[in-house]
Amino acid sequence: MEGRRCLLSAARPYMQIFSVFALTPPPNFFDRATYRRLRRYLIVGYALYSLLILGFVIRMSYVNVVALNEEIREFHLEDFTKAMGRVQKFVLATMGIANHLNMLLNFRRLGHIYEDIADLERKIDNASQCFGGQPGANSFRYRLAISCGLWLVVLVALMPPFTIKAMGPWVTFPNKILSELILIMLQLKCLEYCVFVVMVYELVLRLRHTLRQLQVELVDCNQRDMLQALCVALRRNQQLLGRVWRLVGELERYFTLPMMFLFLFNGLTILHVLNWAYINQFNPDDCCRYVRIGNCMLLLINPLVACSLSQRCINAYNSFPRTLHRIRCLPVATNFPILSMGLREYCLQLQHLRLLFTCGGFFDINLKNFGGLIVTILGYTIILVQFKFQAVAEQSVRFIPNNKSSTNNA
Repeated sequence: MEGRRCLLSAARPYMQIFSVFALTPPPNFFDRATYRRLRRYLIVGYALYSLLILGFVIRMSYVNVVALNEEIREFHLEDFTKAMGRVQKFVLATMGIANHLNMLLNFRRLGHIYEDIADLERKIDNASQCFGGQPGANSFRYRLAISCGLWLVVLVALMPPFTIKAMGPWVTFPNKILSELILIMLQLKCLEYCVFVVMVYELVLRLRHTLRQLQVELVDCNQRDMLQALCVALRRNQQLLGRVWRLVGELERYFTLPMMFLFLFNGLTILHVLNWAYINQFNPDDCCRYVRIGNCMLLLINPLVACSLSQRCINAYNSFPRTLHRIRCLPVATNFPILSMGLREYCLQLQHLRLLFTCGGFFDINLKNFGGLIVTILGYTIILVQFKFQAVAEQSVRFIPNNKSSTNNA
Protein backbone atom coordinates (compact mmCIF):
# COMPACT_ATOMS: atom_id res chain seq x y z
CA MET A 1 0.00 0.00 0.00
CA GLU A 2 1.52 3.30 -1.05
CA GLY A 3 1.62 5.63 1.90
CA ARG A 4 2.13 8.72 -0.28
CA ARG A 5 -1.34 8.47 -1.79
CA CYS A 6 -3.84 10.81 -0.18
CA LEU A 7 -6.82 8.45 0.08
CA LEU A 8 -4.96 5.54 1.64
CA SER A 9 -2.93 7.71 3.98
CA ALA A 10 -6.12 9.40 5.23
CA ALA A 11 -7.82 6.01 5.74
CA ARG A 12 -4.77 4.45 7.41
CA PRO A 13 -5.69 5.44 11.04
CA TYR A 14 -9.13 3.89 10.64
CA MET A 15 -7.66 0.66 9.26
CA GLN A 16 -5.26 0.48 12.18
CA ILE A 17 -8.18 0.77 14.61
CA PHE A 18 -10.04 -1.99 12.79
CA SER A 19 -6.93 -4.19 12.83
CA VAL A 20 -6.79 -3.89 16.64
CA PHE A 21 -10.24 -5.52 16.71
CA ALA A 22 -9.01 -8.24 14.29
CA LEU A 23 -11.35 -7.05 11.54
CA THR A 24 -8.76 -6.40 8.84
CA PRO A 25 -5.02 -6.98 8.45
CA PRO A 26 -2.85 -4.01 9.49
CA PRO A 27 -1.96 -1.67 6.62
CA ASN A 28 1.74 -2.36 7.19
CA PHE A 29 1.28 -5.86 5.75
CA PHE A 30 0.72 -4.32 2.32
CA ASP A 31 3.52 -1.77 2.51
CA ARG A 32 6.33 -2.63 0.14
CA ALA A 33 8.82 -0.77 2.31
CA THR A 34 8.49 -3.43 5.04
CA TYR A 35 11.12 -6.16 4.94
CA ARG A 36 9.80 -9.48 3.67
CA ARG A 37 11.04 -11.52 6.65
CA LEU A 38 9.70 -9.00 9.15
CA ARG A 39 6.37 -8.99 7.33
CA ARG A 40 6.16 -12.79 7.62
CA TYR A 41 6.75 -12.63 11.37
CA LEU A 42 4.13 -9.90 11.71
CA ILE A 43 1.59 -11.94 9.74
CA VAL A 44 2.17 -15.02 11.91
CA GLY A 45 1.87 -12.95 15.09
CA TYR A 46 -1.30 -11.26 13.90
CA ALA A 47 -2.79 -14.63 12.90
CA LEU A 48 -2.27 -15.89 16.46
CA TYR A 49 -3.77 -12.68 17.83
CA SER A 50 -6.81 -13.09 15.56
CA LEU A 51 -7.28 -16.68 16.74
CA LEU A 52 -7.20 -15.43 20.33
CA ILE A 53 -9.89 -12.86 19.54
CA LEU A 54 -11.97 -15.55 17.82
CA GLY A 55 -11.65 -17.74 20.91
CA PHE A 56 -13.00 -14.89 23.03
CA VAL A 57 -15.94 -14.48 20.63
CA ILE A 58 -16.90 -18.16 20.89
CA ARG A 59 -16.43 -18.22 24.67
CA MET A 60 -18.53 -15.09 25.21
CA SER A 61 -21.29 -16.56 23.05
CA TYR A 62 -21.35 -19.64 25.28
CA VAL A 63 -21.34 -17.50 28.45
CA ASN A 64 -24.27 -15.44 27.19
CA VAL A 65 -26.21 -18.58 26.24
CA VAL A 66 -25.77 -19.91 29.80
CA ALA A 67 -26.92 -16.56 31.22
CA LEU A 68 -29.90 -16.58 28.86
CA ASN A 69 -30.94 -20.04 30.08
CA GLU A 70 -30.80 -18.85 33.70
CA GLU A 71 -32.93 -15.83 32.93
CA ILE A 72 -35.47 -17.91 31.00
CA ARG A 73 -35.65 -20.37 33.91
CA GLU A 74 -36.34 -17.53 36.36
CA PHE A 75 -39.06 -15.92 34.25
CA HIS A 76 -40.63 -19.32 33.31
CA LEU A 77 -40.65 -18.39 29.64
CA GLU A 78 -41.68 -20.51 26.66
CA ASP A 79 -39.39 -22.24 24.21
CA PHE A 80 -39.82 -19.47 21.61
CA THR A 81 -37.78 -16.95 23.60
CA LYS A 82 -35.16 -19.59 24.33
CA ALA A 83 -34.87 -20.52 20.66
CA MET A 84 -34.66 -16.90 19.52
CA GLY A 85 -31.97 -16.12 22.08
CA ARG A 86 -29.89 -19.12 21.10
CA VAL A 87 -30.17 -18.31 17.40
CA GLN A 88 -29.06 -14.74 18.07
CA LYS A 89 -26.01 -15.92 20.05
CA PHE A 90 -25.23 -18.51 17.38
CA VAL A 91 -25.31 -15.85 14.66
CA LEU A 92 -22.97 -13.71 16.79
CA ALA A 93 -20.39 -16.50 16.96
CA THR A 94 -20.87 -17.35 13.29
CA MET A 95 -20.36 -13.72 12.34
CA GLY A 96 -17.04 -13.66 14.20
CA ILE A 97 -15.92 -16.84 12.45
CA ALA A 98 -17.05 -15.47 9.07
CA ASN A 99 -15.07 -12.25 9.57
CA HIS A 100 -11.89 -14.17 10.34
CA LEU A 101 -12.36 -16.58 7.43
CA ASN A 102 -13.02 -13.67 5.11
CA MET A 103 -9.84 -11.95 6.29
CA LEU A 104 -7.86 -15.14 5.66
CA LEU A 105 -9.30 -16.09 2.28
CA ASN A 106 -9.38 -12.57 0.83
CA PHE A 107 -5.99 -11.37 2.06
CA ARG A 108 -4.57 -11.04 -1.46
CA ARG A 109 -7.78 -9.47 -2.76
CA LEU A 110 -7.53 -6.76 -0.11
CA GLY A 111 -3.96 -6.06 -1.21
CA HIS A 112 -5.12 -5.73 -4.82
CA ILE A 113 -7.90 -3.37 -3.69
CA TYR A 114 -5.34 -1.13 -1.98
CA GLU A 115 -3.17 -1.15 -5.10
CA ASP A 116 -6.14 -0.33 -7.35
CA ILE A 117 -7.16 2.61 -5.16
CA ALA A 118 -3.62 4.02 -5.13
CA ASP A 119 -3.19 3.54 -8.89
CA LEU A 120 -6.59 5.04 -9.68
CA GLU A 121 -5.91 8.07 -7.53
CA ARG A 122 -2.54 8.64 -9.20
CA LYS A 123 -3.96 8.33 -12.72
CA ILE A 124 -6.98 10.51 -11.97
CA ASP A 125 -4.75 13.23 -10.52
CA ASN A 126 -2.40 13.04 -13.51
CA ALA A 127 -5.33 13.26 -15.93
CA SER A 128 -6.67 16.37 -14.18
CA GLN A 129 -3.39 18.32 -14.22
CA CYS A 130 -4.27 19.82 -17.60
CA PHE A 131 -7.51 21.20 -16.14
CA GLY A 132 -6.20 22.82 -12.97
CA GLY A 133 -5.85 19.71 -10.81
CA GLN A 134 -8.08 18.43 -8.02
CA PRO A 135 -9.28 20.07 -4.78
CA GLY A 136 -7.02 19.91 -1.74
CA ALA A 137 -6.32 16.71 0.18
CA ASN A 138 -7.77 18.14 3.38
CA SER A 139 -11.28 18.07 1.89
CA PHE A 140 -11.18 14.27 1.72
CA ARG A 141 -9.87 13.95 5.28
CA TYR A 142 -12.70 16.19 6.42
CA ARG A 143 -15.32 14.18 4.53
CA LEU A 144 -13.92 10.93 5.90
CA ALA A 145 -13.95 12.30 9.46
CA ILE A 146 -17.55 13.50 9.12
CA SER A 147 -18.82 10.37 7.36
CA CYS A 148 -17.00 7.69 9.39
CA GLY A 149 -14.91 9.19 12.19
CA LEU A 150 -17.79 10.96 13.91
CA TRP A 151 -20.00 7.86 13.86
CA LEU A 152 -17.08 5.75 15.07
CA VAL A 153 -16.75 7.92 18.18
CA VAL A 154 -20.51 7.96 18.79
CA LEU A 155 -20.84 4.19 18.36
CA VAL A 156 -17.97 3.33 20.71
CA ALA A 157 -19.20 5.85 23.28
CA LEU A 158 -22.90 4.90 23.30
CA MET A 159 -22.76 1.13 22.81
CA PRO A 160 -21.62 0.25 26.39
CA PRO A 161 -24.31 2.28 28.25
CA PHE A 162 -27.02 0.76 26.06
CA THR A 163 -25.95 -2.88 26.34
CA ILE A 164 -24.00 -3.61 29.55
CA LYS A 165 -26.96 -3.13 31.88
CA ALA A 166 -29.20 -5.31 29.69
CA MET A 167 -26.88 -8.33 29.98
CA GLY A 168 -28.42 -9.24 33.34
CA PRO A 169 -26.95 -10.29 36.69
CA TRP A 170 -25.89 -13.77 35.50
CA VAL A 171 -22.99 -12.36 33.47
CA THR A 172 -20.01 -11.31 35.58
CA PHE A 173 -18.54 -7.84 35.12
CA PRO A 174 -15.33 -9.04 33.36
CA ASN A 175 -17.45 -11.10 30.96
CA LYS A 176 -19.66 -8.05 30.38
CA ILE A 177 -16.60 -6.02 29.37
CA LEU A 178 -15.42 -8.74 26.99
CA SER A 179 -18.91 -9.14 25.54
CA GLU A 180 -19.10 -5.39 25.03
CA LEU A 181 -15.80 -5.32 23.16
CA ILE A 182 -17.02 -8.13 20.92
CA LEU A 183 -20.30 -6.33 20.16
CA ILE A 184 -18.38 -3.17 19.26
CA MET A 185 -15.98 -5.21 17.16
CA LEU A 186 -18.80 -6.73 15.11
CA GLN A 187 -20.46 -3.37 14.50
CA LEU A 188 -17.18 -1.77 13.42
CA LYS A 189 -17.08 -4.09 10.41
CA CYS A 190 -19.80 -1.90 8.93
CA LEU A 191 -17.60 1.17 9.42
CA GLU A 192 -14.71 -0.54 7.65
CA TYR A 193 -17.05 -0.97 4.69
CA CYS A 194 -18.02 2.70 4.96
CA VAL A 195 -14.38 3.83 4.76
CA PHE A 196 -13.95 2.03 1.44
CA VAL A 197 -17.24 3.45 0.13
CA VAL A 198 -16.08 6.98 0.98
CA MET A 199 -12.82 6.36 -0.91
CA VAL A 200 -14.78 5.18 -3.96
CA TYR A 201 -17.00 8.25 -3.62
CA GLU A 202 -13.91 10.47 -3.63
CA LEU A 203 -12.65 8.84 -6.82
CA VAL A 204 -16.04 9.37 -8.47
CA LEU A 205 -16.07 13.02 -7.37
CA ARG A 206 -12.62 13.62 -8.83
CA LEU A 207 -13.60 12.07 -12.15
CA ARG A 208 -16.77 14.17 -12.21
CA HIS A 209 -14.73 17.29 -11.45
CA THR A 210 -12.41 16.50 -14.38
CA LEU A 211 -15.38 15.88 -16.68
CA ARG A 212 -16.93 19.23 -15.75
CA GLN A 213 -13.63 21.00 -16.35
CA LEU A 214 -13.54 19.28 -19.72
CA GLN A 215 -17.00 20.67 -20.43
CA VAL A 216 -15.77 24.19 -19.66
CA GLU A 217 -12.83 23.78 -22.02
CA LEU A 218 -15.10 22.60 -24.83
CA VAL A 219 -17.33 25.66 -24.70
CA ASP A 220 -14.91 27.98 -26.52
CA CYS A 221 -12.66 25.40 -28.19
CA ASN A 222 -12.30 25.76 -31.97
CA GLN A 223 -8.81 24.41 -32.62
CA ARG A 224 -8.68 20.92 -34.07
CA ASP A 225 -5.55 19.87 -32.16
CA MET A 226 -7.09 21.03 -28.90
CA LEU A 227 -10.30 19.15 -29.70
CA GLN A 228 -8.36 15.96 -30.31
CA ALA A 229 -6.55 16.37 -26.98
CA LEU A 230 -9.89 16.88 -25.22
CA CYS A 231 -11.28 13.76 -26.89
CA VAL A 232 -8.31 11.79 -25.56
CA ALA A 233 -8.98 13.23 -22.09
CA LEU A 234 -12.64 12.23 -22.39
CA ARG A 235 -11.65 8.70 -23.36
CA ARG A 236 -9.26 8.49 -20.41
CA ASN A 237 -12.00 9.69 -18.05
CA GLN A 238 -14.30 6.97 -19.40
CA GLN A 239 -11.68 4.26 -18.87
CA LEU A 240 -10.92 5.40 -15.33
CA LEU A 241 -14.62 5.42 -14.44
CA GLY A 242 -14.86 1.85 -15.75
CA ARG A 243 -11.99 0.88 -13.44
CA VAL A 244 -13.85 2.45 -10.52
CA TRP A 245 -16.85 0.30 -11.41
CA ARG A 246 -14.64 -2.82 -11.36
CA LEU A 247 -13.19 -1.71 -8.01
CA VAL A 248 -16.72 -1.65 -6.56
CA GLY A 249 -17.14 -5.23 -7.79
CA GLU A 250 -13.99 -6.25 -5.91
CA LEU A 251 -15.27 -4.55 -2.77
CA GLU A 252 -18.55 -6.43 -3.15
CA ARG A 253 -16.73 -9.78 -3.23
CA TYR A 254 -14.62 -8.83 -0.22
CA PHE A 255 -17.49 -7.62 1.98
CA THR A 256 -20.29 -9.99 0.89
CA LEU A 257 -20.03 -12.42 3.82
CA PRO A 258 -19.39 -9.92 6.66
CA MET A 259 -22.09 -7.46 5.59
CA MET A 260 -24.64 -10.21 5.08
CA PHE A 261 -24.09 -11.49 8.61
CA LEU A 262 -24.12 -7.92 9.96
CA PHE A 263 -27.58 -7.20 8.56
CA LEU A 264 -28.82 -10.59 9.79
CA PHE A 265 -27.34 -10.15 13.26
CA ASN A 266 -28.70 -6.62 13.71
CA GLY A 267 -32.18 -7.68 12.60
CA LEU A 268 -32.25 -10.70 14.92
CA THR A 269 -30.88 -8.67 17.82
CA ILE A 270 -33.57 -6.01 17.40
CA LEU A 271 -36.28 -8.71 17.44
CA HIS A 272 -34.62 -10.30 20.48
CA VAL A 273 -34.55 -6.95 22.31
CA LEU A 274 -38.18 -6.22 21.43
CA ASN A 275 -39.17 -9.67 22.68
CA TRP A 276 -37.61 -8.99 26.07
CA ALA A 277 -39.18 -5.52 26.14
CA TYR A 278 -42.58 -7.18 25.77
CA ILE A 279 -41.76 -9.71 28.49
CA ASN A 280 -40.75 -6.98 30.95
CA GLN A 281 -43.49 -4.49 30.12
CA PHE A 282 -45.35 -5.22 33.39
CA ASN A 283 -42.21 -5.67 35.47
CA PRO A 284 -41.89 -2.68 37.85
CA ASP A 285 -38.24 -3.53 38.54
CA ASP A 286 -37.25 -3.36 34.89
CA CYS A 287 -34.27 -0.98 34.62
CA CYS A 288 -33.57 -1.43 30.92
CA ARG A 289 -36.73 -0.01 29.39
CA TYR A 290 -35.15 3.07 27.79
CA VAL A 291 -31.80 1.38 27.31
CA ARG A 292 -33.42 -1.09 24.90
CA ILE A 293 -34.67 1.78 22.75
CA GLY A 294 -31.15 3.18 22.49
CA ASN A 295 -29.75 -0.24 21.64
CA CYS A 296 -32.26 -0.72 18.83
CA MET A 297 -31.52 2.75 17.49
CA LEU A 298 -27.77 2.05 17.33
CA LEU A 299 -28.37 -1.26 15.56
CA LEU A 300 -30.53 0.55 12.99
CA ILE A 301 -28.35 3.61 12.49
CA ASN A 302 -25.20 1.57 11.86
CA PRO A 303 -26.49 -0.06 8.62
CA LEU A 304 -28.25 3.20 7.79
CA VAL A 305 -24.85 4.94 7.63
CA ALA A 306 -23.57 2.30 5.20
CA CYS A 307 -26.72 2.51 3.06
CA SER A 308 -26.70 6.32 2.95
CA LEU A 309 -23.01 6.51 1.99
CA SER A 310 -23.54 3.90 -0.74
CA GLN A 311 -26.57 5.80 -2.01
CA ARG A 312 -24.58 9.03 -2.09
CA CYS A 313 -21.87 7.37 -4.17
CA ILE A 314 -24.48 5.91 -6.54
CA ASN A 315 -26.08 9.34 -6.98
CA ALA A 316 -22.70 10.89 -7.82
CA TYR A 317 -22.07 8.14 -10.39
CA ASN A 318 -25.54 8.60 -11.89
CA SER A 319 -24.87 12.34 -12.38
CA PHE A 320 -22.36 11.62 -15.18
CA PRO A 321 -25.03 11.21 -17.92
CA ARG A 322 -26.35 14.71 -17.17
CA THR A 323 -22.88 16.22 -17.64
CA LEU A 324 -22.41 14.24 -20.85
CA HIS A 325 -25.79 15.47 -22.09
CA ARG A 326 -24.69 19.09 -21.54
CA ILE A 327 -21.52 18.43 -23.52
CA ARG A 328 -23.52 16.86 -26.36
CA CYS A 329 -25.67 19.99 -26.51
CA LEU A 330 -22.61 22.15 -27.23
CA PRO A 331 -22.14 23.26 -30.86
CA VAL A 332 -18.66 21.76 -30.99
CA ALA A 333 -20.08 18.27 -30.38
CA THR A 334 -22.12 18.39 -33.56
CA ASN A 335 -19.27 19.83 -35.64
CA PHE A 336 -16.65 17.32 -34.51
CA PRO A 337 -17.73 13.69 -35.22
CA ILE A 338 -14.96 12.10 -33.12
CA LEU A 339 -16.18 13.95 -30.03
CA SER A 340 -19.78 12.98 -30.78
CA MET A 341 -18.84 9.30 -31.10
CA GLY A 342 -16.82 9.44 -27.88
CA LEU A 343 -19.76 10.93 -25.99
CA ARG A 344 -22.11 8.28 -27.37
CA GLU A 345 -19.74 5.50 -26.33
CA TYR A 346 -19.40 7.01 -22.86
CA CYS A 347 -23.19 7.14 -22.46
CA LEU A 348 -23.55 3.51 -23.58
CA GLN A 349 -20.96 2.45 -21.01
CA LEU A 350 -22.87 4.20 -18.24
CA GLN A 351 -26.07 2.46 -19.34
CA HIS A 352 -24.49 -0.99 -19.18
CA LEU A 353 -22.22 -0.52 -16.14
CA ARG A 354 -24.73 0.42 -13.46
CA LEU A 355 -23.07 1.13 -10.13
CA LEU A 356 -24.54 -1.11 -7.41
CA PHE A 357 -23.36 -1.91 -3.91
CA THR A 358 -24.66 -5.41 -3.22
CA CYS A 359 -24.08 -8.37 -0.93
CA GLY A 360 -23.32 -11.03 -3.49
CA GLY A 361 -26.54 -10.24 -5.34
CA PHE A 362 -28.73 -11.18 -2.35
CA PHE A 363 -29.67 -7.58 -1.61
CA ASP A 364 -28.46 -4.08 -2.43
CA ILE A 365 -26.87 -1.76 0.10
CA ASN A 366 -28.77 1.48 -0.44
CA LEU A 367 -31.56 3.50 1.13
CA LYS A 368 -34.24 1.47 -0.65
CA ASN A 369 -32.92 -1.74 0.90
CA PHE A 370 -32.75 -0.06 4.31
CA GLY A 371 -36.42 0.82 4.00
CA GLY A 372 -37.10 -2.83 3.19
CA LEU A 373 -35.14 -3.82 6.30
CA ILE A 374 -37.32 -1.56 8.45
CA VAL A 375 -40.50 -3.00 6.93
CA THR A 376 -39.24 -6.56 7.51
CA ILE A 377 -38.41 -5.87 11.16
CA LEU A 378 -41.82 -4.26 11.70
CA GLY A 379 -43.54 -7.23 10.07
CA TYR A 380 -41.73 -9.74 12.25
CA THR A 381 -42.42 -7.57 15.31
CA ILE A 382 -46.16 -7.66 14.58
CA ILE A 383 -45.98 -11.45 14.16
CA LEU A 384 -44.06 -11.68 17.44
CA VAL A 385 -46.65 -9.61 19.33
CA GLN A 386 -49.51 -11.66 17.87
CA PHE A 387 -47.73 -14.85 18.90
CA LYS A 388 -47.39 -13.49 22.44
CA PHE A 389 -51.05 -12.46 22.60
CA GLN A 390 -52.09 -15.93 21.42
CA ALA A 391 -49.95 -17.54 24.14
CA VAL A 392 -51.51 -15.27 26.80
CA ALA A 393 -55.02 -16.09 25.54
CA GLU A 394 -54.32 -19.84 25.68
CA GLN A 395 -53.04 -19.53 29.25
CA SER A 396 -56.19 -17.61 30.22
CA VAL A 397 -58.43 -20.30 28.69
CA ARG A 398 -56.58 -22.99 30.62
CA PHE A 399 -56.81 -21.00 33.84
CA ILE A 400 -60.60 -20.52 33.72
CA PRO A 401 -61.56 -24.27 33.76
CA ASN A 402 -59.06 -24.95 36.52
CA ASN A 403 -60.53 -22.11 38.55
CA LYS A 404 -64.08 -23.46 38.06
CA SER A 405 -63.11 -26.99 39.10
CA SER A 406 -61.42 -25.73 42.23
CA THR A 407 -64.57 -23.71 43.09
CA ASN A 408 -66.82 -26.78 42.64
CA ASN A 409 -64.56 -28.89 44.82
CA ALA A 410 -64.77 -26.27 47.52
